[in-house]
Amino acid sequence: MQSYRLEGSNGTECLVMQDEVRPEPKPHEIVVRVRATSLNRRDTMIINGTYPLTPRRGIVPLSDGAGEIVAIGDAVTRFAIGDRVTGSYFARWIDGRINAGLIDQLGCTLDGMLTEYAILDEQWAVRLPDHLDWHEAATLTCAGVTAWNAVTGAGIPKPGQWVLVIGSGGVALFALQFAKLLGCRVVAVTSRAGKANRLRTLGADLVVSSTDLPEWGAAVREQTGGIDLVIETGGPATFAQSLIASTLYGHIVLLTLQDPKGRSIEMPAALYQRSLATISRIFVGSRTDLEAMLRAVSTHRLKPVVDKVFPFAQAAEAYRYFQQGDVFGKVVIDGS
Repeated sequence: MQSYRLEGSNGTECLVMQDEVRPEPKPHEIVVRVRATSLNRRDTMIINGTYPLTPRRGIVPLSDGAGEIVAIGDAVTRFAIGDRVTGSYFARWIDGRINAGLIDQLGCTLDGMLTEYAILDEQWAVRLPDHLDWHEAATLTCAGVTAWNAVTGAGIPKPGQWVLVIGSGGVALFALQFAKLLGCRVVAVTSRAGKANRLRTLGADLVVSSTDLPEWGAAVREQTGGIDLVIETGGPATFAQSLIASTLYGHIVLLTLQDPKGRSIEMPAALYQRSLATISRIFVGSRTDLEAMLRAVSTHRLKPVVDKVFPFAQAAEAYRYFQQGDVFGKVVIDGS
């Protein structure tokens, strides 16, 4: 089989594809024939040496991937050969609150999914909804769970309430879809006017161009009466406008703390003194969160948005395309 491994932190040059022996499962392990993987921002941070957690040298990258089980250990009870599965981002975090003993991540401290055959402990995996193809199924582990917990984690928004999303990356689009699934109204902020109609097609009730209206917060608040929940993925460039757009008791889920230039979030004191908004942080979620999200995806037959698919041999090109930033949805690497 062939696998990619990370040797260093010098961008895509550290991605090394090599021939390896197909793994054999230990008693509680499963072997997954990986059919597709997908990229997240953390994956580019890892190869560029800017990720907060130091990756293990020689690690197989990528947390997100999907495939079918082709071999199981003799003590496996959760799965059977032929089951369609994906891995859980924090592999050892099953439920409850995370702690220092549960921080191992696929594609960082544990071998991930950018390989033809991945080996996982049976506790690290979950079954996939039947209606998803491999490319769609490979997008859920990181961005999907992050968006799910951002929308539902602080208490499920009530139907009719306003949710604001920023951009057209994986987290933003998943958040838009989940908010609509819950009956909310959604404002989508984008810097690309050409994406407005696509955002409306996904269900956005109001699309705002940050290029045409850089100071969009007051206008959004005026048109909506105030945003109840902001999924803040813009970081320093948008945080102040998100705060302005929020209702008095709004909730801002802060997912991005720095921008590509290294600038950090700054709290405008005078602005925050006029607000009683709650600001919170999340980081992906547990296996239980992943399972809850997948039940919703299955029940509502939700389809993740895929921007572009690259063949396995062009993984480095997929990374470079993702890093240029002008994407609408998920960038996928085909493994079949």
